[in-house]
Amino acid sequence: MSKKLTVSWPYVNFGLVLIVLSICLVLALLGYKQPATIGVIAISIIAILPEAREMIKTLMSGQVGVDIIALVAIGASLLLGQYVAAAVIVIMLTGGNALEEFAKNRARKELDSLLKRKPTIAHLIVNGQPQDVPVDKVKVDDSILLKPGDMIPVDGKIYKGFSSVDESAITGESLPENKKSGDEVLSGSINLDGVIEIHATKISKESQYETIIKLVSEASTKKSPLVRLADVYSLPFTIITFVMAAIAWIISGDPVRALSVLVVATPCPLLIATPVAIVSGMSRAASRGVIIKSGGVLEQLSRLKAIAFDKTGTVTQGKPTVMGIDPCEGVTRDELLKIAASVEKYSTHTLAQVVVDTANSKKLSLYKVEKSKEIPGKGITAEVKGKKVFVGSFALLKESGIDVNSPICVGHSEHENTALYVASGNKYLGSISFVDPLRAEAKQTIADLKSSGVKNFIMITGDRKQVGEYIGNQLGITKVESEVLPADKVNILLAEKKKYSPIAMVGDGINDAPVLAASDVGVALGAKGSTAASEAADAVIMQDDLGRLSELVAISKRSVFIAKQSIFTGMGLSSILMVFAVAGFIVPVAGAFMQEAIDVIVILNALRARFRPKVAK
Repeated sequence: MSKKLTVSWPYVNFGLVLIVLSICLVLALLGYKQPATIGVIAISIIAILPEAREMIKTLMSGQVGVDIIALVAIGASLLLGQYVAAAVIVIMLTGGNALEEFAKNRARKELDSLLKRKPTIAHLIVNGQPQDVPVDKVKVDDSILLKPGDMIPVDGKIYKGFSSVDESAITGESLPENKKSGDEVLSGSINLDGVIEIHATKISKESQYETIIKLVSEASTKKSPLVRLADVYSLPFTIITFVMAAIAWIISGDPVRALSVLVVATPCPLLIATPVAIVSGMSRAASRGVIIKSGGVLEQLSRLKAIAFDKTGTVTQGKPTVMGIDPCEGVTRDELLKIAASVEKYSTHTLAQVVVDTANSKKLSLYKVEKSKEIPGKGITAEVKGKKVFVGSFALLKESGIDVNSPICVGHSEHENTALYVASGNKYLGSISFVDPLRAEAKQTIADLKSSGVKNFIMITGDRKQVGEYIGNQLGITKVESEVLPADKVNILLAEKKKYSPIAMVGDGINDAPVLAASDVGVALGAKGSTAASEAADAVIMQDDLGRLSELVAISKRSVFIAKQSIFTGMGLSSILMVFAVAGFIVPVAGAFMQEAIDVIVILNALRARFRPKVAK
């Protein structure tokens, strides 16, 4: 309860100020000046107490915040009986704080979503029979049964059975991995089509999925605090203000003239310009389907030196398609596809559906199939036109005594895990290879980002080296880190962060959550994807459209430019008024209203960030 109250205090404070000062105004108009004066003094003191406490903390840390001028101006106004001036400054100060609070509010729940998906039950094999036990009861070397569709509860090694395993949530590999006896499996992966038994190699809290949870938690707490944009300019402006106030007092011998300088120098343009521009930019981004979780994130996005990308589902579509149909001599492409699709029609494997869909798109009539038998982790066999047909992995055909390395089929041994191999009887017919294609908008997005000033791009993927380099070359990304697990992704990102800061990371899977949290700015692509990635990120692109990333950067740059423009405009106008105040041409009350006029100009300019920016082409 107290935490919620603390977060909402700037709104409560501003509302309280408006209500009390409105009452004081009514009392003054009715002739009750003394109660009105007491009310102004009381609410001013109450309103600035939190600011005074923060100012003391800031000064003790060796820094100077812009709030100090406003606080001194309010205190001096009250001491010198300039209550109207004090009231106007209090309204501006608390209003600016309320806007800034709205701009920077953020709420993260990344660990909640990770924990909801966390494996909780394991089918422990005891005396040859499976028993469901809590996953934290599993010990190293325990035997665990995994059925099709089960999430793997702990890291382990297969000792019995074959299956395909979906590791996309852990490694980023888009295609299922065929697993056999002796192969390792990672917790958080999904067993797809076979019954397998594994020996646990790690306990739950040391397994891969728990490591991801730990990395998200640690990386989130290591983020450096952001300095308010306004505070960058506060020290020189504060020094100039107090020097000119001192000069005014010395020249005139009148403290009221010094107060006039402080009033017109009250840094409301500094306090208000940034949150208004940032909130406007965040609103503009939201209208384009991008949620930015805090104003500080938008500031970081405007200064990006580098962007790192995950591959699968981020720069690629995340859905395998047929890349090539490579028949051997005497077999046509359509015939090879037709035979494979006829057999794969009865399989639940991811690649099987791709083959069938491709055949359907070509309107091929499939053969009648008999005696279909799926071999978990390897492929499927069936009878077609009286002959036994094999469709599956490279290993399946080799184990069946079929020579894949035929002179008339040169190069077919290169695919292994990204292809299906087809044989009829003892004759090898050819292979069908697959690729996860680039997003249609990926190349243009990289080009737009380069035009906007981002010069360094890295791709970090759990996929194989040749696949990563192929995708990187197509996009013009020269630095590619391949075959990387989540823990290594974070280490690679942190190394790049030392060279290029701020750096953004863009990803969409659960395996991306730790590295998103470790980056200066984590961007999750597609809210319908991994919830953990979305919640670990600082910005979420709601649509499945990578092109929104370049829009996000453009909006951020424009918003921060407008914020700085507003700050300098306000500071410039305030400086001119200070000169007139030193000369004695402005009294405190008039100065307060002039400063209010400057605030209106600044706010109107800052609101331009809400409108459409120009995107580099």
